[in-house]
Amino acid sequence: MPVMSENKYTYKVKQKIVYPSQGVGTIKQIEEKEFKGELIPYYMIFLEDSDMTVMVPTDKAFELGIRSIVHADEAKRALEFIGEEFEPNPSDWKLRYQMNLDLLKKGSVMDIATIVRSLYHRSKVKELPIMERKLYDQALKLFQDEVATAIKKSRDEVEKLIFERLENR
Repeated sequence: MPVMSENKYTYKVKQKIVYPSQGVGTIKQIEEKEFKGELIPYYMIFLEDSDMTVMVPTDKAFELGIRSIVHADEAKRALEFIGEEFEPNPSDWKLRYQMNLDLLKKGSVMDIATIVRSLYHRSKVKELPIMERKLYDQALKLFQDEVATAIKKSRDEVEKLIFERLENR
């Protein structure tokens, strides 16, 4: 299939993006594929962490929460945010889980920072249920990857920064 001209699309080839349910990825190309007799343009997104490429119709990217990596200033603000005081989440884990899942789907860097902060501190009070632990791990990885990309530091350096802020509350 032909590779499309990228100037009419939101994202460009080689651009780093965030796919909230999948992680940080890179647009490898924009390609048309036939679907039900119609040519549909797709972003071909390589997700380095899982070593896979996903195809996302260009007109569904916004709906799926795909967005550009935040600027370094916003990433630094999110790092500061995780160290700030906050109101604890509800003690009912199912309610807490749904609230955090909704935040993850919204997918802004501040939403993800909120999940990391609240579940980290909750885990210090009581062990998280398995589903909540998976959500925390997913949010932490996504937060770490995006911040590392935005501020041009290694994931290990960013992980250290995250836990320094979480611990110094």
